[in-house]
Amino acid sequence: MKCLLTILFFAISTHCYGQTTVHFADSIRNYYHIPELSYAVIDSKSTFEIAALGKHSISLPDTATLNDRFHLGSNTKAMTAFIIAKYVESGKMSWTTRFFDLFPDWKGKSDSGYATITLQDLLSHKARIAPLQGEEGDPEIPAFKGTPQERRKLFGQFVLTLAPVQLDDQHPFIYSNAGYTLAALMLEKISGKSWEELVDQVFNKDLKLAVQFSWPENQQHKDTWGHRFENGTLIPVPSTIDFHLDYTEPAGDLNIQLKNYIKFIQLNLQGLNGQNNYLKAETYQFILKGIKNYALGWYNIYEGNKEFSTHGGTVGTYYTLVQIDRIKEKAYIIFTNSFNQDTQQGVKVLMRKLKENYGSY
Repeated sequence: MKCLLTILFFAISTHCYGQTTVHFADSIRNYYHIPELSYAVIDSKSTFEIAALGKHSISLPDTATLNDRFHLGSNTKAMTAFIIAKYVESGKMSWTTRFFDLFPDWKGKSDSGYATITLQDLLSHKARIAPLQGEEGDPEIPAFKGTPQERRKLFGQFVLTLAPVQLDDQHPFIYSNAGYTLAALMLEKISGKSWEELVDQVFNKDLKLAVQFSWPENQQHKDTWGHRFENGTLIPVPSTIDFHLDYTEPAGDLNIQLKNYIKFIQLNLQGLNGQNNYLKAETYQFILKGIKNYALGWYNIYEGNKEFSTHGGTVGTYYTLVQIDRIKEKAYIIFTNSFNQDTQQGVKVLMRKLKENYGSY
């Protein structure tokens, strides 16, 4: 009887939180001028809260729905690492496989500082690969031609000619999208398939998550529009805009519906709970927290007696943020279709509220 009352109390509390949070989240969305915001609170089996708020675009009347798609930006990294982990489990490669063991003919034209870099180094940003984030002083990236896979190879060869960035106590890792391109090249070499083919196989055919590439399609049917910030104004971005990630798609160029992204995060939560599913539990432990500071597609955060795996993602038009509380075994997901300081602040405020409600703050 006591157990039943506890469950009933939790269910009522959760329902009340959900009602309150929806109003709070929508007020945050309005205050910070976020066109559309979706969020969810989950554990390994359940969804405690989920909502879609706002409009597809500031220029359209389309109302948000839970079927809407969002560009993940750098939250793609965890998905690329997930695919690679399956090949590691199969024994076809290992986390310590060296890049030049697979591409020995590249070594002579590459900077000698990269001679021993491994798959693990690349995925944890410890291979000293240049960030190449479009900052002043970055080298100009050539306009490579060919298929996406061919362009990634040419880009990888180019990246490895650049001088390595130095690591130190203040910079124990150097965040680099290009490093994920090199890791994807290793995966493509081992598998004989392109990254795009592997995304389709793992996330669509095996896991049924309906993942798509690049922007959500918003010209053929109703869906989200990303919004860039220009001259103090949010500008809707159609899916037909000429966009590329400078050959770093494996680091940040997938889109997905929130309800399907929840399923992906639940696989990770189950693994943290010691359950085998698509990957082994021990693999999830390594991916999420096996390496200090930044593991494989996830920042590895310790705050007092709290532990989080977290990541944000944007290419300047959408902004997504995910936090996995490894102690409370819950996850918090927020998707938006804009990016500027207001969006970041609004997401930060909402994330804090969600974590307060469920004991993670």
